[in-house]
Amino acid sequence: MACRDDNVSQPADICIDLPDENATLVLGARLARALAAGLNIWLVGDLGAGKTTLTRGVLRELGFSGRVKSPTYTLVELYELSRFNLYHFDLYRFTDPDEWEDAGFREYFNADSVCLVEWPAKAGGRLPQPDLRVLFEIPDSGRRIRLEALTEAGRACMGRLGL
Repeated sequence: MACRDDNVSQPADICIDLPDENATLVLGARLARALAAGLNIWLVGDLGAGKTTLTRGVLRELGFSGRVKSPTYTLVELYELSRFNLYHFDLYRFTDPDEWEDAGFREYFNADSVCLVEWPAKAGGRLPQPDLRVLFEIPDSGRRIRLEALTEAGRACMGRLGL
């Protein structure tokens, strides 16, 4: 399942080929089991790359059975779960990084929550540093995800993934 890349910049990086949507959901479920409150995770990739599908897999594993949609118009969806609150952000519609400050989302990034952020670059560097960055690519066949642990908490999460 894991693809090895000699150009990986740090040992906390993992590259995974995902042949179909189900594989993305399975990875999301695996990620859900590795999550801990306080994590900030950036989901980076083009439209249709699988960011919301991965989030759906996470939420299903955490026991959420309702509809999971990209919060493109609402900007954030809150999922109150037993272990923590999960905030799913989609900043695609931001046209100015000041919108991040104006929206008042900073308080959601705390020790009791997990934040999954689609289109983090739209906040122009105003987001808290990610613990884990998930890079979505669409090569010639299937999908590829690179997981990058950027903090100690991110490395601990990656260790719990067991990949």
